[in-house]
Amino acid sequence: MVDKIIRVFHIINAIQTNPGITAADLALKCNVTIRTIYRDLELIDFIAPLTNDGRGKGYRFLGKFFMYPLDFSEEESLVFSLLPSVLDKEKLPPGFDTAYDKVMATHKKEKLQQNRMMESIADLIQMGTPAYRKESANLLQPILQAALEQRSIDTVYHAQYRNETTERRIDPYYLVPRDQRFYMIGYCHLKQDIRTFRISRFMKAELTDLRFDKSRFNIRKYLKNTWSIDRGNKNTVFKVRFSAEVARYIKEEELFVQPRMKDMPDGSLLFEVTVNNEKEFMKWVLQYGPEAEIMEPQSARAALKRQLNAWTDMYE
Repeated sequence: MVDKIIRVFHIINAIQTNPGITAADLALKCNVTIRTIYRDLELIDFIAPLTNDGRGKGYRFLGKFFMYPLDFSEEESLVFSLLPSVLDKEKLPPGFDTAYDKVMATHKKEKLQQNRMMESIADLIQMGTPAYRKESANLLQPILQAALEQRSIDTVYHAQYRNETTERRIDPYYLVPRDQRFYMIGYCHLKQDIRTFRISRFMKAELTDLRFDKSRFNIRKYLKNTWSIDRGNKNTVFKVRFSAEVARYIKEEELFVQPRMKDMPDGSLLFEVTVNNEKEFMKWVLQYGPEAEIMEPQSARAALKRQLNAWTDMYE
């Protein structure tokens, strides 16, 4: 999710710099598919109206929309704000004061626009409330800001399965949507390890001035063979035959893992994938009912048969 937000800012800057830039060129700049660019452009259009001059002629903003590109970090902003106090004003050229004021005003306006944009995006993302709580604070905006600026957050986190509430300092790396929930993957200073947190379980999230560097963390390597959000420790190869009625929906699924798919003569789809959490994958397959037949492994077929027999006994 954070990668998407950063990509949106890159797209906005690219359109400002090159009005009329095509979706294909944007996809090349951002290293994503054209389909992904089209979805991002739909989101941007909520914030700043876009126009397309026709096939192959690209995109530009309507009206006077412009996002200032200074993008000072907090440290850079502080250094620049102290500039007049360390310079010899008698040796400054005419016009320095007004130029300095314009730069600082531009920076403040840019930060305000970025905060409003993040608030708008956070408002667009609707999250549910855990059943055990009557209400849940929307802490998505400060978490997004912390991830974008690579700043640690001080949190209060409730682990429902242990019925435990703890104070933690976390470096938020990525946000991942799964099953109508948002999860955050980041470094937990309390556990001194990478952990996965459900956003709705945070009771508090406050930004700190502490910076972190996530350049050594590879999200794709971390989630390799992970079907949902819970990583397992044993790889299993699944082969599933999906009926012709649902084959096209399976092909449109957006997955972290890379399955091998083969179209069969009768219109069905043979789906093969390696996952490290058998339980998570089985939950996904079961939603398709009899339209999905597990071919391998045999242990999964046997487990499903036992479950079906138990359901039959229950409802008889």
